[in-house]
Parts: sequence; C-alpha cells; structure tokens
Amino acid sequence: MAKSYFFVLAILLFSCKQKQNPTTSTKEKRPPNVVIIFTDDQGYADVGVFGAKGFSTPNLDQMAAKGVKFTHYYAAQAVCSASRAALLTGCYPNRIGIHNALGPDDTHGINDSETTLAEMLKAKGYRTAIYGKWHLGHHKKFLPTRHGFDEWFGIPYSNDMWPYHPQQGPIFNFPNLPLYENETVIDTLTEQSQLTTQITERSVDFINRNKDNPFFLYVPHPQPHVPLFVSEKLKGKSEKGLYGDVIMELDWSVGQILGALKDNGVEENTLVIFTSDNGPWLSYGNHAGSASPLREGKGTAWEGGQREPFIIQYPDSLPAGKVIDKPLMAIDILPTIAELTGANLPTRIIDGKSAWKLWKGESDRSPQKAYFFYYRVNELFGVRYGKWKLYFPHRYRTMEGQEPGKDGQPGNYTYVHLEEIELYNLDKDPSESKNIAEAHPDIVQQIKLLANTMRSRLGDSLLELEGKETREPGRINEAL
Repeated sequence: MAKSYFFVLAILLFSCKQKQNPTTSTKEKRPPNVVIIFTDDQGYADVGVFGAKGFSTPNLDQMAAKGVKFTHYYAAQAVCSASRAALLTGCYPNRIGIHNALGPDDTHGINDSETTLAEMLKAKGYRTAIYGKWHLGHHKKFLPTRHGFDEWFGIPYSNDMWPYHPQQGPIFNFPNLPLYENETVIDTLTEQSQLTTQITERSVDFINRNKDNPFFLYVPHPQPHVPLFVSEKLKGKSEKGLYGDVIMELDWSVGQILGALKDNGVEENTLVIFTSDNGPWLSYGNHAGSASPLREGKGTAWEGGQREPFIIQYPDSLPAGKVIDKPLMAIDILPTIAELTGANLPTRIIDGKSAWKLWKGESDRSPQKAYFFYYRVNELFGVRYGKWKLYFPHRYRTMEGQEPGKDGQPGNYTYVHLEEIELYNLDKDPSESKNIAEAHPDIVQQIKLLANTMRSRLGDSLLELEGKETREPGRINEAL
C-alpha cells in the first residue's frame, strides 16, 4: 500500500514539473523569426526618433519605443552593393571582392563559396524570402534564389539604372529595368509608384503563409534612392515634398509588416531590424534626405555617409525604450543572429562578432575593438576606435559650396583632398568640425597600429598594399 502511494505521488510530481518546465512548450522549441527592413539612401535624421523634420514616422517611432535604438550604428560602406554584401555575409565587403555599386554591365557578383544570412538560416529549417532590391549580381548564378532565398520579388540593382536616368546618354547607357519573380523577368519597369506597396503586400503574405514555421524575411526597399516614387495613398501627405512622402510610405510599410506579425501571433518571437544601406545622396537636393547633425553623406566615410538609423524590436528578449550609444556595424548582424538562433557560423573567415549581449543590455561594450571604413576599391579612409574617429589622407566628394540638384536632377560634386591625418572626438563633436589630431598623438598612434594590422589582412589601395585574406567575387565565366 505504501509503495503504491509513493508511486502515485511520484507520477503527480513529475507531471507538475513537466507542466511548469517552459522548455517543453512549442514556443521555446521554435527559434525566433527574423525580419530585416533595409531602405536605400535614407539619412540618419530621416526617422522621427532620430530628428526628422517635415514628415512623421509613427510606426518606426513606436518600434523604437518597444525596442532598442542605436545611435552609433554604421553601414559597412557608403555605397549600395558593398553595404549589402556586408549585411548578408558578416564580412567587410572588400574581403569578399564586392566594391562600389554593381551595374547592368558588370560580370561579377557574390561568390557561391560565401555563406549568406539566408543560407545560414535555411540550414536551420527557416523559410526565406527577399522582396526588393538585390544588387549583388544580376546574372543567374548570382541571383538571391541561388544564395539561400526561397522566394524573390524585386529588382536586380538600383532603381535609377534604367533608360530614364537624368544623365542617360551623356554619361550612362542603361538598359531596361527588369522586375523579377524568382528567376523570371515578369515586367519591364517604366515607373515605380506601386513598388513599395507590392513589396509590402508580398511581405505580409509571406508572414501569413509561414506563421507556423521559423522564417527569415529580408525587405530591401529600393526607396528613397532616386528616382523617388510614391503611391497615391501617401502622395502630398508630408511637409517636405516628395521625399517626405516616400519616407512616410516606407513607415507605412513597416507598420503593415509589424501588424502582420502581431495578427499572426508571432510578434513576441520575432526579431525585427530596421536600418539603411548608407547616408543620403546629397547631390539630389530636395530629393535627398538628411544626416543632420552629421558631416557629409553617401559616398563618403564621414559620419553622414555611414552612420544610419538602427532600430531593433524583439519583445521576448530585448528591453523596451532602450537607447545604446556604443558603435556597431552591419558586419556584426549575421553573427548576432547566429547566436540568437543557434545557427552555425560560416566556415570561412568573417569579420563580424556577436553583439547579442550589447543588444540585451548585459554588456555596455561594442563587440569590436575598432571599425574600419573602406571605400572605392579597397581604400582605407578611416577608423572608428571607441569615441574616436580617425581619417587617413584621401580624396572625397562634397556638395559644400555647390548648388544642389532639384526635383530629380543631380547637382555637381566638388572634390577635396585630405592631406593630413585628422582625428575627431565623436562624443563631443558628432559633426566632425574640430580636428584634434595634434592634441592626441597617443590616440593617433594606437589607431595607426590597428589600421596597419587590418591592412595586412585586407590591404589598402591608397598605400598600394594587398591583403593576405581577401577573396575573389564570383564571375560569370565560372561554371554555372
């Protein structure tokens, strides 16, 4: 009798323990969904919580209130293809042979041997999709469906690479702009006012179809890269003309995606990231955004060229309303997501490091000792080291003193040769207005040593140095 009593008691205790153990729930067994919303040429100050003027972004502002806002996040380069290569591979783009912005005449793209974020998550059983601009090679072997994405709808390169470019003829000779569904061209674009809406609708549909599976959704919007297009529902709604309307439609898109996550009961277990590929294209004047109070914009390594708005939301694990002022770069996103999801990192060398502890508030340190600012073909322009930013002698473009463009027509840049090393304290001088290199020779020396180490690894064309660790991009003359 006593044995029977104790046997029943043991069964009851075991059952209670099983019910109380959260690791046995379906939610705990399923890894988090991942959504990355990635705009094109959006300036640091083009979101409400980052100081936007003349238009509102209520959905992004709410996302920041429910999540984490980074004020010192950097795109890996200040240009389209290179920036996207870094985001999707965790590598400095010059490591993997992706420079500048690939165009319709280019015969190279992302190498098959590189592991993308989509491939990494697909190996974990994720469904994957990209809706928007790819820009890592337009030949078949480079398309996103060959690099880990189950679905693609969008364009292969920038939306201005078409016959309607304002400089078509004198400077460019672009072919028609194709619109893809997976690997099939389904249309030739002659205008783009419905593209943001179409991308959004497909994103929502993907969430609806995959609510019961872990998924990775990548939404690289072609806007607000010129030429600017907006649908009728947002046209004329802002106080900042067409550019403001476009940003408001992108914010609408964010709201639709976040709403779909909530409606499908997966909001709590979904990591959502919002950022942009580089700073504003200032030569386009009223069709460009703002990086205020930062210096310069797209196409430069100054703060306005690469520091971007960055907002992350993940209610299950991240604090609400937190602001983080530590440096972070796009190269760190892939390894952070790998740690979060339990995915295996790429077997080849990458540059990024996990920032998960920083995101969660368990650390107040950047994952990297320094960040390196390359541009053009492997030219090392600058280094971010703690609160310091150092620039090496190089040539950069500026609109300072120039008449900006207007209504879709670009203005002309002038070029400046930086002759000496310059150093800035970004905590005190975010606008980079006071060079203090002479006052801090010790800091200059420390950064120069870090730069020399990186040059030995990835090279520096400004000093005619080749790196030991750089890899080739894919090329179309290789076997398909």
